[in-house]
Formats: sequence, C-alpha cells, structure tokens
Amino acid sequence: MTTTSKLIHGYEVVIGFETHTQLATQSKIFSRAPTAFGAEPNTQACAVDLALPGTLPVMNREAVACAIKLGLALGSHIAPVSIFARKNYFYPDLPKGYQISQFEIPVVQGGEVEFFLGDEKKTVRLVRAHLEEDAGKSLHEDFIGQSGIDLNRAGTPLLEIVTEPDMRSSEEAVAYAKELHKIVTWIGICDGNMQEGSFRCDANVSVRKPGQPLGTRREIKNLNSFKFMQQAIDYEIRWQIEQIEDGHAIQQATVLFDPDTGETRAMRTKEDAADYRYFPDPDLPPLHISERWVQEERALMAELPRAMAARFVADYSLPEYDATTLTQSKAMAAYFEAVAKACSQPKLASNWIMGEVSRRLNMAEIGMEQVPVSAAQLAALIARIADGTISNNAAKQVFDALWNGESADVDAVIESKGLKQMNDTGALEKIVDEVIAANADNVAQFRAGKDKAFNALVGQIMKASKGKANPQQVNELLRARLAG
Repeated sequence: MTTTSKLIHGYEVVIGFETHTQLATQSKIFSRAPTAFGAEPNTQACAVDLALPGTLPVMNREAVACAIKLGLALGSHIAPVSIFARKNYFYPDLPKGYQISQFEIPVVQGGEVEFFLGDEKKTVRLVRAHLEEDAGKSLHEDFIGQSGIDLNRAGTPLLEIVTEPDMRSSEEAVAYAKELHKIVTWIGICDGNMQEGSFRCDANVSVRKPGQPLGTRREIKNLNSFKFMQQAIDYEIRWQIEQIEDGHAIQQATVLFDPDTGETRAMRTKEDAADYRYFPDPDLPPLHISERWVQEERALMAELPRAMAARFVADYSLPEYDATTLTQSKAMAAYFEAVAKACSQPKLASNWIMGEVSRRLNMAEIGMEQVPVSAAQLAALIARIADGTISNNAAKQVFDALWNGESADVDAVIESKGLKQMNDTGALEKIVDEVIAANADNVAQFRAGKDKAFNALVGQIMKASKGKANPQQVNELLRARLAG
C-alpha cells in the first residue's frame, strides 16, 4: 500500500469503501426473473423473489463467472469453496426478512486496485468481494402521504467489493472508485450505470490524530456519482472534525448525502456483524469453483488494463502515466493503438489523445466511441506535424475542420486553408535577415544576454511569415545569424 497522508486541521482522514456492483446477467442470482432496468413496479419479481412459501433459491452460474473474472482482474484469491449465509434484518423491501449474502468465507479474497492520483501511483488493498442478492426499493409518495414497495430489484445479483481503510483523502477515494468502475466495465461484469444503481459506493469515513488508533467511522450510503462522492466525503470530514473539536464523541452511524444541501444526515445507528445474526443458508449448498473453471474464465478474458498499460510502456516507450491514462477505457486504448501504428509517432499520438481529443470529447459530453475524427485521420494529421508540413498551431485548425466534418482529408484541409509551413530555407533566411535589420535594439539586447529579446525576434519572424515559418527552423537560423 502506498499512502501519503494529508492532514486537515491536524487530523488524518481514513476512508474505506464498500461497492455494490450489479452483475450484467440476464436473470437474478437465485431465480430466472429478468433484471432489465425500468420495468413497471413488481413486474420482474417471481415467486422466489417474493419469498413465497415452498420456493427455493438456485444459484445463477453466470453470476459466479462474473465473480471469478473480478478475482482474476484484481489478483485476488478465488476460494475453491465458499459459503452463503443469511443476513437477518427486517425492512419492508426485504421479502424474506433476511438477505442471502456471504460472510465468513467469501468467493473472492484479497487483491488490490492500482491507480494514479495525479502523477503519484496509489494502491488500495481489498479485503474481499462477495456475492449477494439485492433488496427491493421503497417508493415514497410524499404528496399523498403513502409509500409503496417495488420488488423488481429483489434478487438482482451483486458483488460487494470491500477495501481496507487505505485511502487518505476524498480525491484518493474518488480516484479509486473511478478505477474500480473502469475495471468492472472493462471485463464486462457490470454496465457501470451509476444513475440506474448498477455501481453504488458506500464510503466509511473517520478521522484521527496521526499515530492514534482508527477513529469511529460513519458510513455514507449509496453514492452514485463521483461528483457527489467527493462532496459527501469532504462534508463528512469537516463535520467529524468540528464535532471532535467541540468535545463531542463520534457515534457509529449510517448517513445519507443530500446533494441539494451538500450535507450528510444520519439515517440510523450503524449495525455490527453480530447484529445481523449471520448463519449458513440451509437452502444453498457450499459453492464449489474448480481450478479448471477458473482457467476457462482466464482464457476468455481480454487483456486487462494494467497488462495493456505495461505493454504500452514496453512497446511504445510511453511514460507510465500516459499508458495508464490511455487505458481508461477499451475504446480509448484501441483508438490510441490504431493511431500509433498508423503514424509511428506513439508519444505524439498519446499527447493528442490525452490533450485535444479528450478536451473536445469533454466539451461535447460524448465518449470515445462517438469521436468524429477517425484514428486514420488523426494519424495522418500527426504525420504532417512530424514531417514538418504543418505547425502545432496549424494542426489544431486542421483538427477543428476534421471534427466539424468540413473535410475527411487532412492534406485537403491543409491545402485549402493555406496552412503548410514555410520550409524553403532561402525564403526563410531572407525574412530572418530583414527582421534582424529592422530590430537592432532587440539584437543588441540579446547579445547583451537578455533571452526575452530572442523571443521577440522569433515573434517578428513568425508574424512576417504569416505564421507559416517552421518554428524549429526559425530558431536555428536566427541563432546562427546572431552568432555570426
């Protein structure tokens, strides 16, 4: 684990995560009822989900396969035998009065998630990931003073992924959540739709003085946006520090974040494991996973983000930061590799994708899958930068034209807009000589050791050439002339 603690008013922040990942199966974890989002209330709940007398759960094999894939992706131990337990609590949206989950022996044990926070590499250790069923949903109609229960989600398969308390700031927590989100969507076990509840995070937050035992934690439930996640954690940190400074003890509790007020509020006191009276579910035998099954799933998995990033470093000589950023999604990774292979300029390709392409995608609020500039077009544009045909500034004008669909041909855009750099040495030497003759003061200042004067001369040359002069050639010619 790598951790750099940032003290806030003399307190160290400690954060752990529990993430409920809805598995991308067609049916529920213990029944054949569908899992599609958005159906009319209670139209996707069968007799098993409703806990009608005489019904028995039957394990969904695909949900287990999803758990195996996650374990492989995170370097975890996949238990050859794991146990399902009954987690007992009473709530209107829980038909059986208990949730089928895993407790003492989960299916996925240990592992880690690596990610970058800025340029710093971080590692968060995992405790476990266990299979369980989701509960239903309470619907509150305040304007008529009634509540209802929608059991469509009851029995939906989840993997609950639990970390060690390794994070030390809200920024680090959000970076971890984004990396985990990337992994589960990359390997195809979750669609990652946070608005629909497919990826829900609970943050356990506490504060302590450096070197002291862990403080009392409060769990912020159901954070379904990265923006609200950071706001909620930051508020909770400030609130806990204020409480302690005012002489109050922190009480273990479950809290909710209200995005309208930007505050957390207590929902209930936090239960401990003993309160749930876990015991093995008598209706479900132990889950056996053979090594052969694990190897079959391994063979079917695509190249993982970490492995792909390492390959980008080795094959394309990219910095580790670039390689990690480019493997944020399969679409971005594939786009980069197509551009790099076509133009043989991997670092330039990386710079453009991480820079101008990403900036325009963010502005347009679209994903890499919808980028209007093809990999072949960007490769052709980068090739023209590399061979000196156009400058970086001109390249941005060409990119704009490609993005807006003005033309599909890079060379045609360069020609029509007159963006080709001046590479004629004779013509450029003439401009340089004219600028030197017309700017005697700047020449004298440069020879007196003032570098700013050199930049002023370069600016005059670029202006005289209407921006078409090759900046590298300008610098070389100007220095040669001034040294003469």
